[in-house]
Order: sequence, then C-alpha cells, then structure tokens
Amino acid sequence: MASDRKKILLPDFLYTSPRAVTALNISSCWDGGGSSAMGNKKFMIPAANEPGKIPMYSAEFYAACTAGGILSCGITHTLVTPMDVVKCNMQIDPGKYKSIGGSFKMIWAEQGAKGLYKGWGPTVVGYSLQGACKFGLYEFFKKFYSDLAGEPFGTDYKTLVYLAGSASAEFVADIALCPFEAVKVRVQTKPGYAKGLTDGMSKFIAAEGFGGLYAGIVPLWGRQIPYTMTKFSIFEKTVEALYASVVPKPKEQCSKSTQLGVSFAAGYIAGILCAIVSHPADNLVSYLNNKKGARIAQAISDLGIVALFTRGLPLRIVMIGTLTGAQWGIYDAFKVFVGLPTTGGATPAHGGSGDHGRNTSKKHY
Repeated sequence: MASDRKKILLPDFLYTSPRAVTALNISSCWDGGGSSAMGNKKFMIPAANEPGKIPMYSAEFYAACTAGGILSCGITHTLVTPMDVVKCNMQIDPGKYKSIGGSFKMIWAEQGAKGLYKGWGPTVVGYSLQGACKFGLYEFFKKFYSDLAGEPFGTDYKTLVYLAGSASAEFVADIALCPFEAVKVRVQTKPGYAKGLTDGMSKFIAAEGFGGLYAGIVPLWGRQIPYTMTKFSIFEKTVEALYASVVPKPKEQCSKSTQLGVSFAAGYIAGILCAIVSHPADNLVSYLNNKKGARIAQAISDLGIVALFTRGLPLRIVMIGTLTGAQWGIYDAFKVFVGLPTTGGATPAHGGSGDHGRNTSKKHY
C-alpha cells in the first residue's frame, strides 16, 4: 500500500524507466549487507506498467473486474436458460409442471427446443449488466470498506467486509437487472407473450408502464442481496479453508490451473448455500412478475409457506450450484488472463510475535 501511494504522487516515467529512476536518485534502498538494491534489481517502486500486469485497485483493475463480471454472469445465465425456463414454470404452474424431467419433456413436446431457450435475450443483457455491477463494485466496495475499517479491524473482521461489500454491490446490480428479469419471466411463463427482449420489453411497457418493470425490485433485492452476500462471503471463506486444509501448498506456490480449480470448487459450494438462502424470494419474484398487479402478501398467501421454501428447490440447487461455480471459474480465469491474481486465499504474512501471524499487508485478493 505504501508503494501504491508513492506511485500516485509520481509521474509514470519515474517508475517505468530504470534510467530515470537512477538519474533522479529515487527508489534506492539497501539490503542488510549494505549492497545496493539497484544492484540486486530491486526497486522500492515496482514497474507498474509491466506488460500483462495491472496495478491492484487502479482504474484498469476495476475495469478488468467489470469485464470479467460481464463474461461470468452473461455466459453462465444464458447457458442455463433451459433449467431456468423449467424452474419458472414449475414455480408458476405446479399443477401442470410437477416434476423436473416431466417439465422438460412437456415444454419440448409443446414448444420444441426453442421453448427451452425462451427469454435468452433479456437473460444475456440483464445478467451481463448485473455481473458488471456485481463483480466490479464488489471489488471496489471490498477495498473501500477494508480501508474504512483500517487495521486491525479490516483483517480481523474481514467477513464483515465481504458481507458489506457484496450487499452494496448487489443493491446497485439489481437496479440494472430488474427490468430485464421482469420481461424474462413473462416471456418464459406465458406462451405466445413475446418472441424475446425487444418485443417483450415494448409490450410490457405498453401494458404496465415503465414503473411496472420495477414492480419486483423489493423481492428481487430480497432474493439477490442475501444470495450475493452468501455467494461472496462463503466463497472467500471456502477458498481460505481449501488452501489451509486441502491444497497441499500455499496459494502463491500453486499453478494457475490449481488456483482456478479451487475457485470453481469454492464457487460450487457457495452456490448450493446461495440457492437455499435465496429460494423463497426467488419464488416471490417469479410469481410477482407473472401475475399483473399482484402483491407480496397475496403471493405468500397463494403459494403457502411450505411451497414458498421448497417449490422448485432441487432444480435450483443444481442450477445455482453449477452456475455459481462456473461464474467464479470464468471470472478468475479472466483475471488470470489479464495478469491479476485469482480471488481470495492469499497466504497471510507471518510476522514476529507481535502480530500473531496476522496478515498486515492489506492485500485483499
């Protein structure tokens, strides 16, 4: 962090050109034996513009995380569209769609393969926007709340940092997602309603106004914020646990493929818990976006408490577990591709007896 602050105060050429550094006699430090750090090719200010590297917490860093989020959520949600179609129909019309296998067969028989991909347009746009905000803002808020807390609180209570950062990011992400989620559910659950995003959006606004697109924002927050808080905090803690107890060596000594495998495994575990925590709100979102003018109290009454927590849950566990694991895999693969570390699990710096092994580097990867 200290070196990052120095970079902000110096023009780029001072820490990208060794000659300039030497000429201006800055960044010279000495090792314990009195030899020049210059001679050991060590600099107090690292080369921030090294090819393929992005400085942590720079504008380029947040842009890369935003792009990774677009790919992560846009691709995965679109790929699981058939499961989403079946899940939504089982939630809306359980009398007709009674089982997972039977529902797949019924939709295929009545609407063909096209029926299983209804709503892919609003899905890819809506969840790409959501992913951009979710991942990009999570990295921003995680850093913001960590700095706000300071040391030792930012490290000792980092789970609270994960929870606050993910909740803040998802609050904004759902504002971007909500209109597209409303159109998606309507297209998926009402045969013949619309072909896709363009005609579905215009038809929805013509019938219910622009405000109708946000009728489900409260239950969407109720579904997505707990989901994302679980998704990010459990992921971070699971990554730490895997490196501490399962992976035979520290993260920085593991290959990138091993690190990405850890990301996928931790994401899948987090996804299972996410599905359970957020499922009641998911049922409410599906109901409210399918029934014009319906309210939350009416939805709970019509669905019943048991159905609210269980209807469509097995399929959603499979869907969300796979989707969340794949999201973290894609997101971290993109970060590795652009020269960033994978998320979570950085080995704590083990200092002397005074810090009890606590990580004092303030690097929240």
